[in-house]
Amino acid sequence: MSEESVIDTIMDDLLMEESRLEQDLSTSEDENNEMVDAETQAKRNWVMLMRHQFSVRAEFPSTKTILKANGRLNQEYFRPNADTHQKKEHIWTVAERDLLIQGIQKYGIGNWNDIRKELLNEWTSNDLRLKCVRLIGRQNLQLYKDWKGNADEIQREYENNKRIGTKYGAWKQSVLVYDDGGKVEEELVAYHQK
Repeated sequence: MSEESVIDTIMDDLLMEESRLEQDLSTSEDENNEMVDAETQAKRNWVMLMRHQFSVRAEFPSTKTILKANGRLNQEYFRPNADTHQKKEHIWTVAERDLLIQGIQKYGIGNWNDIRKELLNEWTSNDLRLKCVRLIGRQNLQLYKDWKGNADEIQREYENNKRIGTKYGAWKQSVLVYDDGGKVEEELVAYHQK
């Protein structure tokens, strides 16, 4: 079930519950209209005043619809727009891959904000980190902190990471992951000390 449909289901349940409570309240008010004492009515009036005072704000015009005419919260106000959950699909292109390589060559791995600001501002820093993980072929980029390399050097790193991963059974979903025995880490440290 998608996140949007879960939210819609929850909101529908809340609206039904509020509607039921309003119906119960109006029925009990009609039946017991004479039984509402001054203290209860004063409490209701105070609640209405507080809701209006703290919910409806002149500086935020959209809050005009936060309350219903009867003073209850308008659940529709809190329902997210359908557009909120629809993320535009952005496909990673060869040109963007080349820009990422250019950014790595200029700023070094780990400096995602600099690369993003100058070259790939449509992507988040985390997106760029994940793209680099795929580019280098290594899940953990710690040993590459601030490393700068061109396309050929990045390809060499990828091939070495794949070689090590294949050797130790640690090549998962096209990236090198650490093994439980520590052999991958030992070989990586030795390789990077060259």
